[in-house]
Amino acid sequence: MRSIRLVVAGTVLAALALSGCTAEQPANPVVLETPKATVMTLAQGLESPWSVVRLDDGSALISQRDDGKIIEVSPLGQQRVAGTVPGVVSGGEAGLNGLAVRDGVLYAYHATADDNRVVRMRITGEPGARGLDEPETVFDGIPRAANHDGGRIAFGPDGMLYIGTGDAGQRERAQDPDYLGGKILRITPDGDPAPGNPFGNAVYSLGHRNVQGIAWDADGTMWASEFGQNTWDELNRIEQGKNYGWPLHEGIARADGFVDPVVQWSPEEASPSGIAVIDGTVLVAGLRGERLWVVPAGGQGEASSTLPGDYGRLRDVVAGPDGMVWLLTNNTDGRGSPRDGDDRLLQLRFAGVTKSQGAGVSGFDGSASEPSALRSGPDAGSSGVSGSYSTGVS
Repeated sequence: MRSIRLVVAGTVLAALALSGCTAEQPANPVVLETPKATVMTLAQGLESPWSVVRLDDGSALISQRDDGKIIEVSPLGQQRVAGTVPGVVSGGEAGLNGLAVRDGVLYAYHATADDNRVVRMRITGEPGARGLDEPETVFDGIPRAANHDGGRIAFGPDGMLYIGTGDAGQRERAQDPDYLGGKILRITPDGDPAPGNPFGNAVYSLGHRNVQGIAWDADGTMWASEFGQNTWDELNRIEQGKNYGWPLHEGIARADGFVDPVVQWSPEEASPSGIAVIDGTVLVAGLRGERLWVVPAGGQGEASSTLPGDYGRLRDVVAGPDGMVWLLTNNTDGRGSPRDGDDRLLQLRFAGVTKSQGAGVSGFDGSASEPSALRSGPDAGSSGVSGSYSTGVS
């Protein structure tokens, strides 16, 4: 089994111990040296934020699940409501969820009284004064529920829109290719089933319980995070037409006809939501686990975690400017313990990550200077890296 060794340098921790796989390490393991991360607060006072997207002008748009508002954070750090998505009916995990941007148009996944759907709105105005046109429904009929509601959307390298859905409590139907719940869907930007889909409809992969993270690495490999039930949460490599097991299997099963996860965690360690792939590394935001998981995309190495408990529940993670990382906290969603200023959009700047021996993970580039307009937040110092790990890669 492949493994990776992480060393954190800084004033707080000089070394750390990793738990997890005990199998023999390869002869030339990758070694990442990660000095401490400085954490800045870009936005605060957010209410049940769910998704963040970056715009070309350097600003950000953030969805708030329960009130349907889209918050703009300008390049100068100004924070305001860009608009409210009409027709959002929130309850439990349902509401205004994932966002994606394409050609100046904002796509949003949200719940109505009867279903989940994807709408799109043209972004108007200038930075610091953004607005949203009236929404147009792109795709509807996705089952909604207070739990297992899915909600992540993202445009893939092929220009198609991918949608992560939950089984909406109908677990057996996650295996039904005609049911839109418990699936990853693939549609055109206009809402039609994408050409080449394996079942002749919008379904791209099946056998999922609750997909809340979607991203691609530089090779075009698709990754998705998935909430398990009581035993294993998952990080999967997604392939067209493949079956990921739920509800017949949870975690690594090594069963014919099903795809095992690359990484599995216990729910208390993870409860994974948004993910991003940066320089060959998959970053996974943990809700119940209250940490950022770091997974080598190339399969050579063990998963590790950072920021354990420092900022509470983490809902989304995206690549920030100049090699930095943006994190969205989620302590006001009814399941966390809000702190002063919550919820927040955070920016992590790593002093540098280097690679020695072997191949796979190149790490983050932290050479850029910090934007002067950012409001200062707490300094995370040198965060320990720990956590158990199981892998389906051998």
